[in-house]
Amino acid sequence: MVKDFQGVGYCPDWKWEFIDGSYAKAHQHSAGAAGQQSQAIGKSRAGNTTKINWADGYGLPVEFEITCGEDNDCSAAPNLIARLPDAKAIVADKGLWQ
Repeated sequence: MVKDFQGVGYCPDWKWEFIDGSYAKAHQHSAGAAGQQSQAIGKSRAGNTTKINWADGYGLPVEFEITCGEDNDCSAAPNLIARLPDAKAIVADKGLWQ
């Protein structure tokens, strides 16, 4: 799935980078897959959730990281910022910097 987003073939504006996190509801049967790899599915009041943390240029996704739904946004921000080129400004809501 990551290659689908990265293979779009546009040239982002790296002067500004925007980061935000969005919740995705996970199906009740999504947890419990065989294997040792983490599934990034967390429990919340809404049930099973996953959080997709996006970094965009021109409002389009250029990089993302999937975390558990109960993880806060600031836990994914350092990994996203490290994978992107240097920017003059990084724009995010206050949930990323607490």
